[in-house]
Amino acid sequence: MQFLVVGNRSRSLAQRLIATPRDARLARHLAVAQLHVWGGPFASAEIVDKVGVVVAELAANAVTHGRVPGRDFELRVSLVAGSVRGEVADTLAERRPPAPGVVRPGGPLDDGGRGLVLVGALADRWEVLSRDCADAPGKTVRAEVDLPFRRRP
Repeated sequence: MQFLVVGNRSRSLAQRLIATPRDARLARHLAVAQLHVWGGPFASAEIVDKVGVVVAELAANAVTHGRVPGRDFELRVSLVAGSVRGEVADTLAERRPPAPGVVRPGGPLDDGGRGLVLVGALADRWEVLSRDCADAPGKTVRAEVDLPFRRRP
């Protein structure tokens, strides 16, 4: 595991994690801890809960559906104008999640199929982006949670 950018005064956290369920859980803990370091409106219970669940679901999807043996996934949490952005990038470009608005919930007896439904319910926006560089192929799933006092139109 290698720390990329972490800091009290930094407006972002970036962490490369091993594509295992343990590190998917760690992604949530790192995101929540960073929100507490930033403090103020970023550490409100509402924002912490939303960002924590969104990051957990994106990381779990990266480990479950985007895992390439021997490749890591990357977590980024950053402050953008009026929002907290969570991003999870994996190295499997072939398996893309459905676009926002197209996600359908799984059936009541299905083992999965609820993660992106939760992301769609908790995040104010989310999208899937391609990573087309030679040294880091794959995709990034990005979600933003607006701060209550600065909602976007």
